Order: sequence, then structure tokens, then C-alpha cells
Amino acid sequence: MGTLTSLLVLSLLIFFHELGHFLAARFFGVHVEVFSIGFGKKVFSRVVGKTEYRLAMIPLGGFVQMKGQDDSDPTKTSSDKDSYNTKKPWQRIIILLAGPFANFLLAFFLYLAIANIGVTKLLPIIGNVGDNTPAKQIGLMKNDKVIEINGASVNTWDDLSQFIKKSTGKLLITIQRDKKVKTFMTTPEIKELKTIFGEPVKKRILGISPIGKTFVLKLTPVETLIFAYDETLKATTMIITSLQKLIQGVVPAKELGGVVSIVQVTAQASEAGIIALFALTALISVNLGVLNLLPIPALDGGHIMFNIYELLTKKAPSKKVLYIMTIAGWVFLLSLMAFTIFNDLFRIFGGN
Repeated sequence: MGTLTSLLVLSLLIFFHELGHFLAARFFGVHVEVFSIGFGKKVFSRVVGKTEYRLAMIPLGGFVQMKGQDDSDPTKTSSDKDSYNTKKPWQRIIILLAGPFANFLLAFFLYLAIANIGVTKLLPIIGNVGDNTPAKQIGLMKNDKVIEINGASVNTWDDLSQFIKKSTGKLLITIQRDKKVKTFMTTPEIKELKTIFGEPVKKRILGISPIGKTFVLKLTPVETLIFAYDETLKATTMIITSLQKLIQGVVPAKELGGVVSIVQVTAQASEAGIIALFALTALISVNLGVLNLLPIPALDGGHIMFNIYELLTKKAPSKKVLYIMTIAGWVFLLSLMAFTIFNDLFRIFGGN
């Protein structure tokens, strides 16, 4: 059941990406010859109007085949009015951007759905107090509920973390303990910790961790929109930062995962519940959008790069150069896919 859910999620993400290209192409009058979900042998095919809609055997991608545009051979063009390559560069750029944009939009809607179901937050109740920490020194204890910091209300553990993070001096902490309200004054300690990428960073801490009790936070319509926007932005920032750290060598290449990892984590998320599945699907959708914008020939970002060149120079790139770079792009992408699958299998079968 988990594997089936994973394949459905992948198909959904691919469908939205290709739908973005399809709708933009049709808006500018470009004829779409094939709309395919998957690669390889056709499982299902139907012609509606002049477009063939297809499901293929290998659900690891998809494509929108536009008239006058062929990723396998960029020299194949058409001079017809409804051809992709006869459109202006800025129109082609919008068609190319529409796919990744659809992925960001899907993520936004998934986060919006999560917000409407109810956002789970940690209560600001202390679970553990570290030894030799500011919290221990002033007498904070397990089960203390933080209700105010410097006179401002604290509703969630996130609120508490933000107050500590942004503090520049002393904190007046108001807590509830055994139905009694107590106040404490302390200054956060500056300590060197590790980021999720293993890099050292200095943070302000009190030395406390949450007890783990949660509640469902019901949001207003405006708050749901803000939540969806913020979460989409956070996911995008995290993916871009991860790519940056990978290029810098901070994140080792062995940490890269491929389609096998996606299937595994999606299956696990589906077992954890609908909110976890929506959140992971949104993250993968953002990841797909960001990766497709990379300036690699054969990806949307590579095609955008070629069209920006034509827009600035008023001349199309050399067909020979375009062909060589596209083939090189495909070789790189297929090699990367093979490498990530190898990583996945290596981890599954006990590799370190």
C-alpha cells in the first residue's frame, strides 16, 4: 500500500509539472503533440483533439512534447505558426517557467490544506532542564509552562524559541507551576552548536527542551494563507541551501538520494498520517521545482538559459553547440540518477 501511495504521489507531482507547461504552451498557441506521465512503453494512450495523452511504464518523469521542440534532438524545429520555436524568447521562457511554478503552487495548496486541517504545535512546557545552564541556575523545572517572556504571550514552543533566539539581553520569564505563577530573570547562554548540515553556529540557549505535548492550532483564513506562503518559502530556502552546501562539499555526495529514497520516505509518511504525507509531498514538489530551474541543458533551467541568451543577443544559439550541450546535459542527469539509485541500494543493503 505504501509503495502504491508513493507512485501516486510521484505521478501527481509529475502531472502538475507537465500541466504547467501544457497550459502555458496552449495559452501562447503552441500545439502540444504528446502529454505523457512516465517514460518507456505506453500503458494507456488516447488522442483528444490533436494531443495524445499517455501513461507510460516507467513513472520516473514525464514530458510535454511541443511542436518544434524535441529534447532528444534540439535541432529538430518547425517553422509553423503553432510551433514552440517560432514563439518569442520571452514567451518560451514563460512556458518553461510554468512547470516549476506549478510545483511551487501545488506545494502552497498542500500547505494550505494542512493549515485548514489544523497545524500541530508543541506546547511551551519544559521537559528537560540541562545541567549548568541558565535555566537550571534560575530554578526552572520539568512541567513548567512558559506563558510570557518580557511581557509578551507565549503560546507555542516555537514562540519560546524565537524569543530566545532574538534576545539581546536579559529575559523576564513568566511560568505557571502547580497553578501558581512565578517569574524568573536570566540571560541566554551563547553556545556553539551544529546546523542540520553539520556546520558550527553560535546560538542563544536557555538549556531547556520541550516535554513533547502537542495541540492542534486552528488558524483563521488569513493565517492559513500566511502559513502556506511561509512554509513554501521555508521549503524552497532549505532546498536551495542544501544544493549550495552540496556544491561546497559540506554535504557529502553519498547523502544524495534518488527515487528509491523518495518511495521509502513517502511510504513512511503515508503511514504516519495525512498531514505528514501532505507535508512530504509539498517538500518533494518544491524540490522538483527548484531542481528543474537549475541551468543544466535538458532541464527547464537550461532551456531558459538558452532563451535568455537569444533574448539578449537577438540571435539563437548555434544548433551544433545546442545539440552538444543538450547531450552533455542528458549524460550528466542520467549519471546522477544512476549514482543516487546506487546510493539508495547501498544504504538498503547495509552500506555505511
